[in-house]
Amino acid sequence: MFKLTLSAFALSAALTAPAFANGADIVDIAAGSDDFTTLVAAVTAADLVDTLKGEGPFTVFAPTDDAFAALPEGTVEALLEDIPTLTSILTYHVVPGIVMSGDLSDGMMAETVNGQSITIGVGETVTVDGATVIQADIEASNGVIHVIDTVILPE
Repeated sequence: MFKLTLSAFALSAALTAPAFANGADIVDIAAGSDDFTTLVAAVTAADLVDTLKGEGPFTVFAPTDDAFAALPEGTVEALLEDIPTLTSILTYHVVPGIVMSGDLSDGMMAETVNGQSITIGVGETVTVDGATVIQADIEASNGVIHVIDTVILPE
């Protein structure tokens, strides 16, 4: 249903400094990429666009379309109809403040906007609750985006 159309290299090139240089916020950057159509649709359905376009700052662990497509069949559609659960999941991907990759440490816990904490793993790769960070430190005018390969779910 959803397909990641850019290679990791192209994704990296598409989501770096030029967008920030133009004053793009987190939502603008996500909406400007073909790799976050599901995320943008979910943020819109959950009425979080204005929040994520706000002053922030925010750190967003942004799942790609492939990450959403990897969920069990029907999950995305069900979430789009269950706004409280969708909002809980989306806000679990957001940490108040700016957390750059250089600020992360193995075993670090960070409280998310939904009130629960995520666990960071730092080794050969960086993980967030088991999801691998595939692109880090995409700066926005109101925070930073780290692209992840899996939708992380709160308890």
